[in-house]
Amino acid sequence: MKIVIDSNRVIAALIQNSTTREILFDKTFEFFAPEYIKDEIEKYRKEIIGKACISEEEFEVLLSLIFEHITIIPKTEYQNLVNGLRDITKDTKDIAYFAVCIFVKADGIWTHDLHFREQKRFKIFMNIDMLKFIRNTNSDI
Repeated sequence: MKIVIDSNRVIAALIQNSTTREILFDKTFEFFAPEYIKDEIEKYRKEIIGKACISEEEFEVLLSLIFEHITIIPKTEYQNLVNGLRDITKDTKDIAYFAVCIFVKADGIWTHDLHFREQKRFKIFMNIDMLKFIRNTNSDI
């Protein structure tokens, strides 16, 4: 299943070993994100390190491991889709996630930002949705 991952899910996975991290490392999903996600995470680097009680080195290792599971899509690949999405959300930072969703033909976006649900064009997944999908996939085996 192809899923676009929002930065809040990556940040959650960085802060603690949780359900979010478990989902992120699950082989059921192929994760994609706009290159902008790296800027968003960098913006909160110190806050993440503080909340996670980890060192800079541990942060870098964990971030690297997480990004091994996410395909970063360069802005040049989805830029032509952005203008057609400007009316979908008030938060212009989120347009890149919608554009990547179209570009990779993803099944939806994994986020806990509720304003993503204000639109009806893209399917939005929360942790519970992802866990249900994993459980249903594994029960078919």
